Amino acid sequence: MRKTAILLALALPLLAAGQQRDWANYGRYAAANAALTTAPAVVFMGTSIPDGWVTAHPEFFTANNFACRGIGGQVTSQMLCRFRADVIDLRPKAVVILAGTNDIAGNNGPIECGHIVENIVSMAELALAAGIRPILCSVLPAAKYPWRPEIKSVPEKIAALNARLQQYAAERGLTWVDYYSAMDAGDGSMRSEYTKDGVHPTPEGYDVMERVVRPVLAEYLP
Repeated sequence: MRKTAILLALALPLLAAGQQRDWANYGRYAAANAALTTAPAVVFMGTSIPDGWVTAHPEFFTANNFACRGIGGQVTSQMLCRFRADVIDLRPKAVVILAGTNDIAGNNGPIECGHIVENIVSMAELALAAGIRPILCSVLPAAKYPWRPEIKSVPEKIAALNARLQQYAAERGLTWVDYYSAMDAGDGSMRSEYTKDGVHPTPEGYDVMERVVRPVLAEYLP
């Protein structure tokens, strides 16, 4: 009995901390979602990369009725948790999914490539079931992660994930957007004119991404 009481005393602070933490960050876009009066044509789901895109080129989103639902640092498990709230419930015609680089960086701990693929596949299948067109994107090139220098073989891991995602897209007849080839320096790193830290695009990098994705989204443009 005493042992049980001690275990409960140790566990309660951890449980309380978990309850106070919005792990998937549902709160980030809760107000923006509630304020929508019309459905966005396209939702961009992902990490800090789409989040930085709307900051660098807000007109690309506002002029085309696109909504950004990127959150910096997120892994695919977190995106999958909030996919209904931040994508399905908004009723867009399409969702552009750019995810996986933070998983490779181990932002939420180690994860195998296959499980990253499964999370992204689950998002795509949820979109299809809701009548939303999923558009899958390649992870951008990177030689290393400045915040996780201990992660090795980053270009090889990105290439492996991209290959599996592209294969899935081909098998399901889904659109594949290849940012990687347009931004690769030839050695798996991002071209220096498109990034300052080797991972996140500059405004010039977003120019390239816009040129790559715009033809895919032509039917949704005003």
